[in-house]
Amino acid sequence: MRVCVIGAGLSGLAVGHALKERGISFVCLEKADDVGGIWRQPGAGERGPGYQTLHLNTAKQLTGYADFPMPDSYPLYPRHSQVAAYLRSFAQWAGLLGHVELRTEVVSVRQDADDLWTVVSRGADGAQASRRFEQVVVASGHHTDPALPDPLPAGADSFAGTILHSLDYRDGGDFAGRRVVVVGLGASAVDIAADLSRHAERTLLSVRRGLHIVPKQLFGMSVDEIAEAPWWNEMSFDERRRWVEQALLVARGRLSDYGLPEPDHPVFSSATTLSDEILSRIRHGAVTPKPAIASFDGDRVVFTDGSSEPADAVVYCTGFHMTFPFLPAGCPVSADGSVELYRRVVPAERPGLYFVGLVRPVGAITRLVEAQAEWVARLVDGAAVLPPAEEMREEIGTYLTGIVQRYGRTEGASIQVDVGPYLAEFRESLTV
Repeated sequence: MRVCVIGAGLSGLAVGHALKERGISFVCLEKADDVGGIWRQPGAGERGPGYQTLHLNTAKQLTGYADFPMPDSYPLYPRHSQVAAYLRSFAQWAGLLGHVELRTEVVSVRQDADDLWTVVSRGADGAQASRRFEQVVVASGHHTDPALPDPLPAGADSFAGTILHSLDYRDGGDFAGRRVVVVGLGASAVDIAADLSRHAERTLLSVRRGLHIVPKQLFGMSVDEIAEAPWWNEMSFDERRRWVEQALLVARGRLSDYGLPEPDHPVFSSATTLSDEILSRIRHGAVTPKPAIASFDGDRVVFTDGSSEPADAVVYCTGFHMTFPFLPAGCPVSADGSVELYRRVVPAERPGLYFVGLVRPVGAITRLVEAQAEWVARLVDGAAVLPPAEEMREEIGTYLTGIVQRYGRTEGASIQVDVGPYLAEFRESLTV
């Protein structure tokens, strides 16, 4: 085999399709028992981010693959089970299922002296296998290593309730009649808080730092459709920022009017949170905003404003560490937490290793993943070539400098991209 693809979610399947289209032999290793990645419903006892109410935040026509659109019968924002079924249909349509080894976990990936790659994997029976490949594509995402405050607030060890991460959350019905604190203001936090508010006795939303909450649609258009519209990409960055700020004032007013902290940064200087529900649930009294957690006291959660509330459970929706335990230390995440990849795909010092899907766009990710996958396939068969390592390092440095200027040194900022400009980086190499 020439190529090993790690992961059979949206990104891994896009890579498989691109490789197959160019006649490149490959195998795809997936540790779960089916394709679909984070959209596949986890099995009993299995950790995973696919909670019951998970839906797309991006429009189906932009989230589906270009060559295989989502069914017309799907709503604009399909639920996770529909997305999982669609991804499996795509894998079948594209002839990828025969290339996927399920229940196969990658243990290590190491580069040999002859620049080939040795991939050690573990099967469902626990037996390990070692294989050599010319190229390795990591498309496994970064939603497996939950990030919790370290240390947790004082008193956490003796808290009478349950402390869990969003990775372990499944359904609001599991918390019927209970008092729950949700920590965070990202996508999973607002989804889970809205879900809980329909089941729990009381739902609190603990927010340390304000983020910009954006409706899924503005002026009747899905925001990811706006992000790809020609008129949007003809605007300057400052014009786009002003347009969104004004649209948000019209659509929802000030976040402080809902009891949430105002963001300490302008739009597009941090990740935004897409939600049509959370502000409505707050206005209906179903979700109560609170500041950050200061400590735990028996069965009570104490907040930084001095108030406290009894709680049966605390759900930390605090994201994930970008860890790749099967890769050498520092690849691709450096000591300072920055992801160092040329074009957000290639580590400059490791020929034959690629990352697909390790980006966070303002908008749908699929077109970006498809462009990355197509470019990687061209690199593999020689239709495209990489510049010298020094030139790649220079591009990485320039990109990260711009990231720091725009977002600051925050964890995860180094994978932020803008849809239009990022796609433009690939256009020339994909039309040769």
